[in-house]
Formats: sequence, structure tokens, C-alpha cells
Amino acid sequence: MVSQALRVHYFQHIEGEGLGSPAVWLAKHHAQVTTTAFFKLEKGESEIVLPAVDDVDLLIIMGGEMSVNDEDIYPWLIAEKKWIRSYIDQGKPLVGLCLGAQLIASSLGALVKKNSVKEIGWWPVWGLVDNGVGEDHFKFPKELRPLNWHEDTFDLPDQAILLAESAACAHQAFQYGRYVLGFQFHPESTPQNMQLFLADVGYQELGGGSAADIYIQTAAQMAAVPAADFEAPNQLLERALDFVLRDSPYI
Repeated sequence: MVSQALRVHYFQHIEGEGLGSPAVWLAKHHAQVTTTAFFKLEKGESEIVLPAVDDVDLLIIMGGEMSVNDEDIYPWLIAEKKWIRSYIDQGKPLVGLCLGAQLIASSLGALVKKNSVKEIGWWPVWGLVDNGVGEDHFKFPKELRPLNWHEDTFDLPDQAILLAESAACAHQAFQYGRYVLGFQFHPESTPQNMQLFLADVGYQELGGGSAADIYIQTAAQMAAVPAADFEAPNQLLERALDFVLRDSPYI
């Protein structure tokens, strides 16, 4: 019988964002949770100490406002991406969300770039991998309507499997190896942290009305989404955590 708790670490880039819906899953599994709060470096913290890779059983990489290419502005991105690559190379479980998926892609050598349009709001995402592809591939639903909030996209890393797309963004989800999943959207979002997103941008970039804003919903549209609509994306993320940890002795 395993006595050690599941050691979960998450990379946080936005103050106050937290884990969102995975917090419930982690509590259910009695996980030991730690974090690296990169945003503190922008608030005067002099140094961030990353954990030892061997001390992490599951890594969750959260979203953020910066681009993975902004190394001149945020030099800590260099160390973060190097750490992520080392973690992946050891074959350890990892889920990346929005910026987190882009950081995984960049760490694996794929190009991260501006998407043709911004995608902000609740938009359908369609699964691409046939359900009969095998137990080693994550089963993405035929359609999911999660919260999106991004202007960048990424090339698919070498040997990665594309799992999903949307009308605005060709690369919405991917799997790398057996234990790494990246989601361009925000399956972790709850009504509370969506309000944080809305307050953080001050509503100024939402619903501009131009042709380039075709995939940007208004703040009112987003705020009107009922709490029940968060359930399917949250459940998908729980399945993702189960999937990357399926060989772990801790669950």
C-alpha cells in the first residue's frame, strides 16, 4: 500500500487565479499541493525557486497574459520552459491550460505565434481523434463548449497527436507521449475565476464589433453563461487528470 500522498505542483502566472475546478479533484485525492507563483517576480519578489523534478508527481500549468515568446520582458520564462522540458523528458504527468499548453509546445520546440484572430468567449471545440484509436489516446468528446481566452496559437510539437480544433483555432488540444495533455482553452474555469478574467482585462478588449472581433464575445454574453455550462469542461479536465495519472500508484 502506498503511504505517500500525490505531490501536485502548479505554475501560476496570474495573481488570484488559483487552480479553479481541479481544486475539488485534488482534495478528493488528498493531494499535497504546492505552487510556483511567477507573478510575484513582477511584484518585487527577487527570486523564484523551482522544485526538484523528482519531487513532483503531477504538474499543472495555468494560463497567463504574457506570450511564451516574451522572454525579454519576462526572463523567467527561459527557466520555466527549460524546467518543463526536463520534466517531460522524465516521462512525468502534465496538463497545460491555455498559456500552459503553449509553454508545453514551446518547450518541445514548436513555434508559438499569433493566431489569425483572438478567441475570447464560449465557443465550440470539436474532437478529432476517433474513439477507437486506443486506450493510450485521450478520448476528446465530439463537441465541447468551453471558455476560450487567447490570441496566440502553437504549431503541433513533433510526435504529438492533435485532439481537437475550433472554428477560430486549428490546434485546441493535443497529447504528447502517454502522460502530457495540452488544452488551449480553459476547462478549469469556474464562475468565480471567469469573473476574475473579466475584471482583470477591464472589459476593454471584449466585443469590439470589427471583423477581426468575430470570435470575441461581449462581457455581458460571457457573464450570462449559466453555472451549469462550466460542468462539462470541468469534467473533461478531471478525466484528463485521471488519464495522465492512470499508471500512478497514488490514485
